[in-house]
Amino acid sequence: MRHIMALGIKLVLTSIVLFSVLTIFSTALFSEITLISLVITLATYVIGDLFILPRFGNLIATIADFVMLTAGIWLFSQFFVQGTPANLILASLFAAIFIALGEALFHAYMENRVLAHHQNEVQYFNEDNVALNRLQTEFAQEEDIHDLKKHDKNE
Repeated sequence: MRHIMALGIKLVLTSIVLFSVLTIFSTALFSEITLISLVITLATYVIGDLFILPRFGNLIATIADFVMLTAGIWLFSQFFVQGTPANLILASLFAAIFIALGEALFHAYMENRVLAHHQNEVQYFNEDNVALNRLQTEFAQEEDIHDLKKHDKNE
């Protein structure tokens, strides 16, 4: 159920941005934008949110999502959307920027609500797993050698 809710949020975010941007830069149909939104949402959810995010963190996942979004939107718009190549490239870049900004917030939701329930999974490069963050300092009082000699004489 958590994954269905997350997919719904991601689909709404992607669809709103794609409907806004692709209709400005090209003559895209509702069905074409819906198909592109569905495919892009599923691909970036599986690769970016379920695979990259738990292992590498929010920043790397957002960058990976931006690259996947730019390439995916441009590729699918070449097949489905009528427009000049320059307009399609600009539309892909603008849409990917806006979706990636929303993805940064979506990743926080994913970490807190969806992935938090998978505590037993291995997280390789997450900030909480870095060895330096887990170091602790030990505090102790050093005893002087003269204090030890006095202590031995008193016994």
